Amino acid sequence: MALSPYDIAGIEDELHDDERMVRDSVARFVDAEVLPQIGKHFEDHHFPRELIAPMARLGLLGSSLEGYGCAGLNAVSYGLICQELERGDSALRSFVSVQSSLCMYPIHTYGSDSQRERWLPAMARGEAIGCFGLTESHGGSDPLNMNTTARRRGEDWVLNGSKMWITNAPIADVAVVWALTDEGVRGFLVERGMKGFESREIERKFSLRASATGALFFDDVVLPASSLLPGTTVGLKAPLSCLTQARFGIAWGVLGAAQACLMDALHYTRERVLFGRPLAATQSVQIRLAEMARKITTGQVLALHLGRRKDRGILSPVQVSLAKWSNCRAAIDVARDARDLLGGAGITADHVPIRHALNLESVITYEGTETIHQLSLGRELTGLNAF
Repeated sequence: MALSPYDIAGIEDELHDDERMVRDSVARFVDAEVLPQIGKHFEDHHFPRELIAPMARLGLLGSSLEGYGCAGLNAVSYGLICQELERGDSALRSFVSVQSSLCMYPIHTYGSDSQRERWLPAMARGEAIGCFGLTESHGGSDPLNMNTTARRRGEDWVLNGSKMWITNAPIADVAVVWALTDEGVRGFLVERGMKGFESREIERKFSLRASATGALFFDDVVLPASSLLPGTTVGLKAPLSCLTQARFGIAWGVLGAAQACLMDALHYTRERVLFGRPLAATQSVQIRLAEMARKITTGQVLALHLGRRKDRGILSPVQVSLAKWSNCRAAIDVARDARDLLGGAGITADHVPIRHALNLESVITYEGTETIHQLSLGRELTGLNAF
C-alpha cells in the first residue's frame, strides 16, 4: 500500500474521527482562502484581516477552551489546526496562537468572571483581538529582566514601560501585559484607547511579513483595579504557563510549513528534467527528499504523542520545550533544503520554501529560542541551572 509522502508513519490512522474532521475543514479553508492570496500579503507586508471572520466561524479562536462561545476541542485538534494554518503561512498560525493561547487562555484561566464575560465571547467571534506583552527589547530570553512597572495609586494601578516584538500589537483591542509590581510580576488587561497607551507597527521585517507585529508603550497608563488578572500569582508561573500553551501549538504548526515545502520540492523535482531525466530520479535528490520526510515524520510522531499526553493532563513544560526545539529545527532545515533543491526558482515567490524559510527564522526564535529550550532540557537532565 502506497504511503502518503506527508504521513509516512501513518498518523492518519491514529486520529479520531472528530480530529480528522477539524483538520480537513481547516485544510479546505487554507486551500481555498489562504493559499491563493497569502504570497501577495507577504510581499506587501500586510496582515489579511479579512481572514479573521472566517477563522472565527470555523471555531479556531480559543478552540481548546470551554464555554464563552469556544469550541472546547482537545489538544490534538488544536495541534492539527496549527499545522494546517502554518501550511498556509506562519503569520496565520501566529495570529491564532496569540489570540487563543496567549490572550484568551490567561483570561479564561486567571481572569475574573466579569473579564471572561466581557472578552472571551467577543474574542471567540473575532470581534476583539488580543496581544501578549511580556518581551522587552533589552530583556529577550530573560523575562524577569523587565523594566515595565505597575505601581498602586489608591485603588488604581499606574503602568509605565514598553514591550517589543508583540504579535497582533497594531490591531489588538486588548493587551495582556505583564509588569513588575511591589509584589512581583502580575498580569493586567490594557485596553486600546486608554490614555498613555500606544502601539506601533514594526516595519522593514524580512520574516513574518504577513503578520502584524509591533511594540507597546505605556506612559502613566491608569488602570482600574478591575484590570488586574486576579488569578495570577506573583512571579512568572502564569505567563510561562501561557507560553507553554503557545509552544505546544508551534510544535505542530511548523510541521505544516515543512509539509508545504516538501510538497513543492516533490512536484518541482518530478517535473524538472536535467541530463535526460527528472531530478527526482537521481539518488542525491531522493536521499534529500527522504531526509525531509524523516524529519517531518519524527516531528509528527512526537507532536501526536505529546498531544495525547496533554489531553490526559500529564504533559510537562520540558516536553513541550523538547518538541518546540526539535520540530522548529526540523522545519527550518526542510525549508532551506527545499529552497536549495528548487535552485534559482527557489528564491522566488512562485514557490513557497523561501517564504516559509524566512518565517521560520522568527518561529525558531520566538516563544523561547532554540538555546533556551536546550538549556531547559539540560536542566532537567542534570538538575543544574545553567541559565
